[in-house]
Amino acid sequence: MAYSALSQVPVAVPINCDTSLTRSVFKSNHVSFHDKLSTFGSSLDSKFTNSRLRNRFVVCMSVQQASKSKVGVSPISLENAKEPPLHLYKNKEPYTGTIVSVERVVGPKAPGETCHIVIDHGGNVPYWEGQSYGIIPPGENPKKPGNPHNVRLYSIASTRYGDFFDGKTASFCVRRAVYYDPETGKEDPSKNGVCSNFLCDSKPGDKVQIAGPSGKIMLLPEDNPNATHIMIATGTGVAPYRGYLRRMFMEAVPTYKFGGLAWLFLGVANSDSLLYDDEFSKYLKDYPDHFRYDRALSREQKNKSGGKMYVQDKIEEYSDEIFKLLDKGAHIYFCGLKGMMPGIQETLKKVAEQRGESWDVKLSQLKKNKQWHVEVY
Repeated sequence: MAYSALSQVPVAVPINCDTSLTRSVFKSNHVSFHDKLSTFGSSLDSKFTNSRLRNRFVVCMSVQQASKSKVGVSPISLENAKEPPLHLYKNKEPYTGTIVSVERVVGPKAPGETCHIVIDHGGNVPYWEGQSYGIIPPGENPKKPGNPHNVRLYSIASTRYGDFFDGKTASFCVRRAVYYDPETGKEDPSKNGVCSNFLCDSKPGDKVQIAGPSGKIMLLPEDNPNATHIMIATGTGVAPYRGYLRRMFMEAVPTYKFGGLAWLFLGVANSDSLLYDDEFSKYLKDYPDHFRYDRALSREQKNKSGGKMYVQDKIEEYSDEIFKLLDKGAHIYFCGLKGMMPGIQETLKKVAEQRGESWDVKLSQLKKNKQWHVEVY
């Protein structure tokens, strides 16, 4: 699904937020998981008996409004911790969360299926932007009969306040892993990804076992609110950046007033594969001095050599500017399939050599300065 930069997107607002904001539901020619949130109360009412969830939200504000009057968040006490929460729940003693919603967020021409999944953790598994949850799918581990499945790590695609701004949910961006037999061309369910299919097939009210949170590498450094953050993603690797950007541009966080530059590079197959494009396009429109957004669509765009446009080609296109920003202390992040890194490293090395620099020396310095953040899978 290719999202229009002009589409208006309903999001959920806590009932006690700024009542001066106009309450309305906007029509759009495009359907995304945000649109589904507008029916959150009524659809969940019939499927989910938890009255606390049913009555917690008023769903009615557009991203346009949110960008001008940022969304109130609570509890602000989530800002008090000096260190990120780590391993609050172990693999052998996980927390039982509840699926709130599962929505397909790619269009019909996207290769594969990607879902946005919201899980209610009741405020009991707090996390920081850039961290991951471990998910333990139900059933028995075929390699260890009598034992549960191994835990799978998923980057969290929301801020610590969750999609409903109240600190009680976490969101994932999950691509369904399927296997096709190379000889027959048919899907072999026995080899499909166990956890991704469990999550994508889940229904509101289903239970899910959560371990964690974990991870420090991708935490958003907030010591300098005017810093530059260069974010590079392939596919669902965009998940942590969605959390960063909501914190920067959507939420009214009293302790974090972002005034720097956030620059997102997203590589996907085609326009239908773009993830959260509606949100990112709104930030681009409303915060042009603080947000840049470059898409690499491998099946629709060509690089300067006439080949497919990959994210490393976009990096090379802006390489001089990127290197200058890194020299000034910018943070650079990489998240996605591990296969993305060799091509990116090769491009950066080539650019460094063209500039008369040693990439190995530069990379060592970036790591020493804690400017280099990598999480690939």
